[in-house]
Amino acid sequence: MTTPPPRTRREARGLDPHDASDSAELGSDAPDSADTTDAHARTDAVDAAAAAKRAKAELIGRTVAIFVMPLIFVGMMITGYLGTMHSPTANDMPVVVAGSDTKAADTKFALDGNEPDALEVDTVDDAHTARQMVVDREASAAVVVKGKTATLYTASGAGAQQATTVTGLVMPTLQDEGLEVETEDVTPLPDNDPTGLGAMFLMTAIVMAGYLPFSVLRSNSPELLKFKRIVPILGAWAAVIAGLVWTVTCPILDIVDVKDTVAVLGVAWLGVFAIACVQLFITRLFGSMGVIFGILFLMVLGMPSSNMAMPVYTMPPFYRFTHEFLPMPAIGESLRSVLYFNGTGVTGHLLVLAIGAVVGLLLTKGYDFISHRRNPDPQPLTVNIPSLHGGRRPDSKVLRYISLAIFPLAMVTMMITFMLGAMGSPTPKDMPVTVVGSSSEQAKDTIADLEKSMGKDMFDFTATTDEDEARALVEDRDEVAALVLPTEQNPDFTLIANESGNNSAYRVVNQVFDQVASAQDMDLQVDDVAPLPDRDKNGVVVMYVAMGWVLAGFMVVIVGANANPWSRPLKRMLPLTAVYSPFMSLVVALIAGPITGAVDGHFAQLWGDGIIAIFCIAMFAMIFERLIGMLAIIPVIGTLMFAGMPASNGAISEYMTPTFFSTLHDVLPMPAAVETIRSIIYFDGDVVTEHLQVLGLWGLVSLALVFLIDSVKPPRTEHDFGNLHLEQEREKAKQRAKQAKALEASAPLRTVSAHRSPASSQTVRSTVVEDSPGETSSPSQVASPAEAADRRVAPTAGDGLNHRRTEATAESAAGGSAAGDEHEWIPSTV
Repeated sequence: MTTPPPRTRREARGLDPHDASDSAELGSDAPDSADTTDAHARTDAVDAAAAAKRAKAELIGRTVAIFVMPLIFVGMMITGYLGTMHSPTANDMPVVVAGSDTKAADTKFALDGNEPDALEVDTVDDAHTARQMVVDREASAAVVVKGKTATLYTASGAGAQQATTVTGLVMPTLQDEGLEVETEDVTPLPDNDPTGLGAMFLMTAIVMAGYLPFSVLRSNSPELLKFKRIVPILGAWAAVIAGLVWTVTCPILDIVDVKDTVAVLGVAWLGVFAIACVQLFITRLFGSMGVIFGILFLMVLGMPSSNMAMPVYTMPPFYRFTHEFLPMPAIGESLRSVLYFNGTGVTGHLLVLAIGAVVGLLLTKGYDFISHRRNPDPQPLTVNIPSLHGGRRPDSKVLRYISLAIFPLAMVTMMITFMLGAMGSPTPKDMPVTVVGSSSEQAKDTIADLEKSMGKDMFDFTATTDEDEARALVEDRDEVAALVLPTEQNPDFTLIANESGNNSAYRVVNQVFDQVASAQDMDLQVDDVAPLPDRDKNGVVVMYVAMGWVLAGFMVVIVGANANPWSRPLKRMLPLTAVYSPFMSLVVALIAGPITGAVDGHFAQLWGDGIIAIFCIAMFAMIFERLIGMLAIIPVIGTLMFAGMPASNGAISEYMTPTFFSTLHDVLPMPAAVETIRSIIYFDGDVVTEHLQVLGLWGLVSLALVFLIDSVKPPRTEHDFGNLHLEQEREKAKQRAKQAKALEASAPLRTVSAHRSPASSQTVRSTVVEDSPGETSSPSQVASPAEAADRRVAPTAGDGLNHRRTEATAESAAGGSAAGDEHEWIPSTV
């Protein structure tokens, strides 16, 4: 049985409750019963028409939200990442120079002349100071000149990418000055974390754990947001996450050293707690939309500012400013200090987190105080998501709270295990390389020597004498590289490689075979068949565009099922997705092309193929949404992102991840999307068809499974809030009890006021009686239908659904008029 929607004030004024009494007093002027019945009928018709109009407007609004929410989320994430990280360029990277006054001045002048914008060069008094500034991360590199020798100090612990970038900028200038250059890494990365990704993925997991609970808490169990409840909950939650991430990274993955256990646990606890306190205040300001603003503040701005994935000195200058106070950079730098620098420099970053936690709590408390002063009896919060599993709202709070914890726990666990476990220590494994010799015997002998020195696991060598065939294999990405052995006509080694095929694999073969050539006192000539453009220096554009397709695909299903469950049946969801897919594919194509400049051209191809990818991914997400509701995010994101990213051949080569992920490269949607985009942008669409077939197969099989599920269990089109109204009545009773105790405590003051002003005393008594069950109110306190309608809250996603009216009516009869409200409300957070 459905609950009728509330009337507006204008509609309520259409039927004045005092008309009947006024008419009786007028005697002969009073209308007869037939006229009264007609008036009531007309009013009911007006009410019904207004209700239908509001229902239609709400349906439209909720349908629009299915487009708007993904637009905001995907647009924000992809624009933020692509706009800042597709083409990192060094800008004012600090370098210090030491040596004699003349040598130091000459070297500084040379560096300033060759790299005037990229480097900010300064001189220091002595070599010890220069080296220590690198250790303290006050400088990206230091150059110490003695005679004809220059020592270049870097710290890969401060960022492997930063060390590589600054070396590439400084080294050519020093060599041009005729100096013999020696390099020293003052803080090398440990063998169990050779790329420094351990701190980055730990940081990301901590930030996710801080804001993810609020993504559903406000809409499912807002009673937990009361200040006295939420603060101890956040403290316990931070402890759980700290233990979880340590367990995964220390005893399981061996990324964190045992000696750093206490420090890592402390940083993780403080990081989660600080992020959660900040997100708590954001949720106070923006309600259920607070998660969007939290992601913008914590992730979209935080990742480019973090100095973890990319050096902050290669980001726009704005991010150097935000690096100083955002919580994500503070967490990342704290972990970096602990893991790679023995705790040096951690204090300042911990102070940022502590201040953030205190400020977040104080602002939340201040907001609650001001809100209570302005409105001591605030409008109760509504519940828009009855359950995360998609069924009836659980009657047990324990079950509901367990489901709330499962969602962020599973997401954090999958992120840190899959991503860090697969990408934390990238090592070449069976990377296909062709060796081209003047004869088969020469090629085979060289392969034997290489396998003897390198082992047989790193590369999968193939011998050939046809250089053109080898080049074709590299161009088609069937081989990562081809090593052409020296001949009489060409006395150097030649490496045929494909940078656009995968940048990480390209760098590995360059480094390895440059060492092979150097061991033979020869140079390595690199023939890059498909170099990356400056707008995509690191080859990550394909990954971020594919991420946009994947996020857009699953969000339409999750948002649609919760914002407007009416859209869930296939007869409605299929047409809606058919409109949504071109819309979101257009958004991603516009971001990649005209907005960020990460992609030049290929607009129509990206748009068209994006439509197919988004639609097919939406069908896959629909399977799990049918089965487990909003918790579908866990298996969907786990399959598409956490397993798909390491297998995608995007940021890291498929030949540098564990075998489990490399075998998934040809079957998962994320790798298919990455390879489709790479083929379009860099290789004239040569393999688009085969990868679109993978996506299409996922879509067709998923659609068939959805048909099967719907035939067994028809999809719900309404939320089932179960006994939510009974929970609300109990909470209201508690509130009334608290108010009664407060009034009893102030009874002496009311007695004094009664002697001074009887009218004032009567006012106090009327306030007490108004909400007291079992007492009779005076006629002046009886609310008119118009006033009662005006006090009803706006309809929520649960209005018009199964509220068990019979049960509520019985409760009302037992509890008096105070228990008779049937609309959805729960106690305020203040």
